Amino acid sequence: MASGYRTGMHDDVAERLGQNVRQLREGRGLTQLQLARVAGIPRATWGNLESGAGNPTLAVLQKVATALQVTMEELVSKPKAAVQFHVAATLPLRTRGGARVRGLLPDPIPGMSIERIEIAARSSMTGVPHTPGTREYLTCETGEIVLSAAGEQWTLAPGDVVVFRGDQKHAYGNPGGRVAVGYSVVLLARV
Repeated sequence: MASGYRTGMHDDVAERLGQNVRQLREGRGLTQLQLARVAGIPRATWGNLESGAGNPTLAVLQKVATALQVTMEELVSKPKAAVQFHVAATLPLRTRGGARVRGLLPDPIPGMSIERIEIAARSSMTGVPHTPGTREYLTCETGEIVLSAAGEQWTLAPGDVVVFRGDQKHAYGNPGGRVAVGYSVVLLARV
């Protein structure tokens, strides 16, 4: 009974590995032969992995992960959906001052945030300084956004971008008579 349980667990991992390897390869538009060559393994070994019949060594898994530019963990974890749809109402939203700030990354990406900032007419919002060394990229989509940082001000029209240290006091303003919309990309400093 115990050995049957182990076989079942092995089959699940082998099947997940096969699905993941196949999905990652197909997503890159490459053949088994092409990726087997990049990985430095026989094409038959690659085929066995994708079929779920493979029982690869750690060295082979590492070569496959490197060829696909993913972690070994991603090779054996539960497959992710090829497409995920997130309704706007499910994304994080906060209100600060005269602004609504919606996160645009439903899944966290370490060291990064992307947000849509909607500033009401003749309103402003004070930004929260991030960790030292952080860079922030602000772009204006509609209206006009005034960024105050480092004792200076920059006025952004649609399409303009300003890059600044996000670890200092900063504020966003909308001097216009209609809603202004911008996007902020924050790259946190690595410690």
